Amino acid sequence: AVAAVAARKVKPVVMELGGKSPQIIFPDADLDLAVNGVASGIFPPGGQSCIPGTRILVHQDIIAEFTGRLAELAGRARVGPPDDPNSQIGPMANRPHYEYVLSSIEAAVKAGHELLLDGRSECRERGYFIGPTIFANVSNESDLAQNEVFGPVASTEAWVDEQDAVRIANDTIFGLAAGIWSRDVANAMRVADQIEAGTVYINNYFSASAQSPVGGYKQSGYGRENGWEGMRSFMQTKSVWLSTSPSQPTPF
Repeated sequence: AVAAVAARKVKPVVMELGGKSPQIIFPDADLDLAVNGVASGIFPPGGQSCIPGTRILVHQDIIAEFTGRLAELAGRARVGPPDDPNSQIGPMANRPHYEYVLSSIEAAVKAGHELLLDGRSECRERGYFIGPTIFANVSNESDLAQNEVFGPVASTEAWVDEQDAVRIANDTIFGLAAGIWSRDVANAMRVADQIEAGTVYINNYFSASAQSPVGGYKQSGYGRENGWEGMRSFMQTKSVWLSTSPSQPTPF
């Protein structure tokens, strides 16, 4: 709707839209770093951000250990109201969104996905609370892996080799962000070049800077916010020609 209104007057628009971001965990990753980083990149805002890397793609050799450690860490999160200093994860934004996130979890359960950590245990009579929720061994073709939930809901999937990991990571209509966890920085940089996303984090997630452009590929939007790229989105380029010749040749 915004783009349609702007188009009628040929106004520039920058659109940072939704995402279903992957995080690729290589077998050489520092698992302490990766588990903490993956959890930090999903759960603290209750998943209520476009960027969280909720599609967790883990090499088949370490997926059992990684998912177990992630579930144990996320299960310790304290869910509660923002006026409680002990709270680490707050409620969903409103009742319709709360009900949407719950329905997404219930649909995934009905689809037969393995529920490793059930955040519905945090549901209460008052407040729209949902805790970290993790599904294991989820096919990337499933609704859970393809649709943006915008809540504290993550899924894991195993990959066999690098080509497989890149294929799964890019197999989505979105392209907002991605994460790569590996001790081999040169390899991580090479993989980052193959990922169809506007921002790629290596051995961290959710870093931000006013100087760093933010935006998406595919249906995650177009244009960029922040930095010079963000400024250029709302600037015009002008060519000015100045003649230094003392004369003007006659045209005829």
